[in-house]
Amino acid sequence: MVDLFSVLGSRDGAAIAGWREVAGVRAPVTIGALRERVGAWRALALRTSGTNAALYIEDSLEFAAALLGAWQAGKTVWLTADTLDASCIALARSVDCFLGEFAPRWKALRPALDDACALPWSGPDGAFPALMVHTSGSTGAPQAIPKQLSQLTSEVATLEALFGPAIGEADIFSTVSHQHIYGLLFKVLWPLAAGRAIHAASLAYPEQLAQMLGQRPCVLVASPAHLKRLPAHLDWSAAAACLRAVFSSGGPLAPDASVAAAHLLGQIPTEIYGSSETGGVAWRRHHAGSPGAWEALPGVAWRIAPDSGRLEVQSPHLGDDAWLALEDRVNPAPDGRFLLLGRGDRLVKIEEKRISLDAIEAALVASGLASEARVIVCPERAGERQVLAGFVIPSASGRALLDAEGKQALNALLRAHLGRVVEAVALPRRWRYLDQLPLNAQGKTTHAQLLALLGVGDARPRVPQVRLLEQDAQRTLLEMVVPSTLFYFDGHFTQAAVLPGVVQVDWAIRYGRQHFAMAPMFRAIHALKFQQVVRPDTPFHLELKYDSAADGASGTLHFRYFSDAGQHAGGRILFGT
Repeated sequence: MVDLFSVLGSRDGAAIAGWREVAGVRAPVTIGALRERVGAWRALALRTSGTNAALYIEDSLEFAAALLGAWQAGKTVWLTADTLDASCIALARSVDCFLGEFAPRWKALRPALDDACALPWSGPDGAFPALMVHTSGSTGAPQAIPKQLSQLTSEVATLEALFGPAIGEADIFSTVSHQHIYGLLFKVLWPLAAGRAIHAASLAYPEQLAQMLGQRPCVLVASPAHLKRLPAHLDWSAAAACLRAVFSSGGPLAPDASVAAAHLLGQIPTEIYGSSETGGVAWRRHHAGSPGAWEALPGVAWRIAPDSGRLEVQSPHLGDDAWLALEDRVNPAPDGRFLLLGRGDRLVKIEEKRISLDAIEAALVASGLASEARVIVCPERAGERQVLAGFVIPSASGRALLDAEGKQALNALLRAHLGRVVEAVALPRRWRYLDQLPLNAQGKTTHAQLLALLGVGDARPRVPQVRLLEQDAQRTLLEMVVPSTLFYFDGHFTQAAVLPGVVQVDWAIRYGRQHFAMAPMFRAIHALKFQQVVRPDTPFHLELKYDSAADGASGTLHFRYFSDAGQHAGGRILFGT
């Protein structure tokens, strides 16, 4: 069993704990400096009442210091995937304080400049209630899961024994957040216990990955959502030469995506199957002779429930020695491995008929009109029957139909195809066609995100606060302030709230139509430039000018966003009939 606190307490203070970008330059963070930050957070936690603390910090090294300091002070840490009001309101029912980077209303605490702890370096015992993590919310509302310190250290020891020898002293890079159990283990706890350097920031863009992974021996901790979208036009040769391992978790990685990622990165991704409840359960790599089969992690026992065909596991990563029944259906495979068949809990009742959401999604993809699909049950409305909603990424042929004949035509064709394989009550009544599914920081599509696309359960504003300053027949000047709670700040970016460029264009059209008699059809956009980011709660201006053709059938909307800091964005949008 790994004693993380003993390891960190005995390491040379001059050793490198990780790296952090400072003014564009990569700066080392030593073990000694990390221990000082742990002491500062410990001092803060010791003088803070209560035993339960919410923690959210985006910098992985500072997060590690806060986590360890809170544990040393006897605090059970509650992790949250985000700091949205709904998440914080739910946390406030269970925690005594908020640590780190939360909105001012939650009175988040951070150490003072002179905070330090003179107590001897020590850690809690294995039975300490270290953590409360939440399920991903991909199939419903997130559920809180308790974790003892022994469960976390047991899993760290398993990962090091199985994968550590091949990794050696490689640095750790990640595209996922440590605010979820996968990122916490692979990006923070395991590297700290094994003496591997952590890179404090997550890498959100392929261009960053291609550059950073090519500098020295390293490991990439990623999700299927990131790995299946690696652009082939980038030069990955330096990354392929330096990578020692690529890990993926959060969902299955399709065989073709695994092969494509291996071709670019020089490493077959190692997929980890597990959950917030179970910790790690099994792993696999896609090989020609054994596609799709999972091998249990050392110490993990599994069996198939005879009545339901679902997986049951017994593991040191659980809180006890009992068998835990999962919702995944499995079949046995050669050499003691197993195949996942899909979740058994995706059977729902519509009009008293049992419907498989997996079967509907598979049928949508099999139609040839969808490359990906998700189906969920819409919340019930008083006096109405329950219905399904389909979220579809059209294939090339589906996109061509959508562009040529519109949404209703594609709706009808997909419903006709589904009508041959499912009952009429299972046909989705609501449809959304997307370029890609929404993803959270863990690379997962959550139930709440899909509901938000339907306008359900998310009351966050989608427009700015607007004041009309000047107006005539051809020109309008508006003052705008974007609230920090704006829906479109979610995930754009994780480091700071930045107004997306596509939203700025949409608002220019929206307010252009409010103030001018514009031609109805969007035709093109020219000279589009984004010079400076737009930040929340900071006043700026939107100037709109509309030049109409003599017949009124076409025209050009000129727009520019500017403030005292200079111009933020601008361009010309052409409209016609």
